[in-house]
Amino acid sequence: MRIHALSIVTIATILTAAPARAQTYDPNYPVCLEAYGDEGSVIECGFTSLAQCAQAASGGRSGLCFNNPYFAGARAPAPAPEAQGDRRPRGAR
Repeated sequence: MRIHALSIVTIATILTAAPARAQTYDPNYPVCLEAYGDEGSVIECGFTSLAQCAQAASGGRSGLCFNNPYFAGARAPAPAPEAQGDRRPRGAR
């Protein structure tokens, strides 16, 4: 009987839990806009440049554009290995 009661309480707790909020910063875009409204501020990261963000912010919405701190960005390619010819590792001689 205790197992049934514990199961019911566990299921009720899971079903009444609030859904998780989505990630605030989208790592695919380098610029974010923090828009201010009556119910607080919202951060939207969907801009490719500060100019694009500023244009969106000037369209009747008050906000602040900033660089996305979590932008994954294009990573620089790894440098090509140097041509080593007949060089062997130090311990191989």
